[in-house]
Amino acid sequence: MTSRGQAPEWTDPELRAYRAQSADTVPGTTLPGTTVPGATVPGGQRPQRPRRLRKLIRRAMAALGVLVFLAIAGFGGLLLVTPSAGQAQAIAQAQDRAHGVAFPGPPVPARFAEALVATEDHRFYQDPGIDPIAVGRVALGYLKGDGPQQGGATITQQLAKMLYTPGQSSLKAEAKQVALAIKLNWTYSKAQILQLYADVVYFGQNYYGLGTASCGYFGVPPAQLTWSQAAMLAGAVNGPSLYDPLTHPVQARAREAHVLSRLVATGTLTQSQASAALAQPLGLVSPQLAGATQGTPTCGTTRT
Repeated sequence: MTSRGQAPEWTDPELRAYRAQSADTVPGTTLPGTTVPGATVPGGQRPQRPRRLRKLIRRAMAALGVLVFLAIAGFGGLLLVTPSAGQAQAIAQAQDRAHGVAFPGPPVPARFAEALVATEDHRFYQDPGIDPIAVGRVALGYLKGDGPQQGGATITQQLAKMLYTPGQSSLKAEAKQVALAIKLNWTYSKAQILQLYADVVYFGQNYYGLGTASCGYFGVPPAQLTWSQAAMLAGAVNGPSLYDPLTHPVQARAREAHVLSRLVATGTLTQSQASAALAQPLGLVSPQLAGATQGTPTCGTTRT
């Protein structure tokens, strides 16, 4: 026994010779769940690190790097072989002349621009001419054998298609449109791109260009379009035959409602303003009267 106040003596001679220091543990002891460096696991083998996993990760990263390099090289080649974006205005003028439409058309009013951007490309003023995620989705669709994927084309890509690859729908054509959209975005301001778009886009009823469509459908120049009329025209570019208000009034009205809802979503209109616009009559003119409005003092000259 030991007297009170005295520390007990170790009876084991190996432990008696050990003098504990600060933060030391008793020799031969380890914390649960840990191993001493250099120790062996049962069976005499050291724990192996996941070398195979590291190799697989390295190989995957190398393969990804090769794919990125090939994509960049291929895209650089597309930029070199596709036409110059500086030709866009001449091409637009030639197309309008072929359709008997005056070029350039009247300035794009704010209402039509807001409605078009809200519906077709709400990041138009920030994007580089393309939506990279949408481009990847389209490319994946082709690789999977699904063919052309609808949707996802920016306003600038749509303009590139109308000017450089009209009527074409293939992987090669869409790749060209991507390269040309970036070139157009480098060459022209956003306002100029919207103007070119409005000058050549088709609205149905043989109306090419915003000025012709505005006067043909409503008997007024673009600057006098109401929100309801601007929404109808902006919605028609997605499917001119399907959303023709003269031949498919129900579908056209539903499309107009969709465009107005997009204007609410982007904060351009309040819900009450959109509801009031939808309640307004479109003010369509008959096809017989539409031709008479072209070139009048009220509507201006829209055809050559």
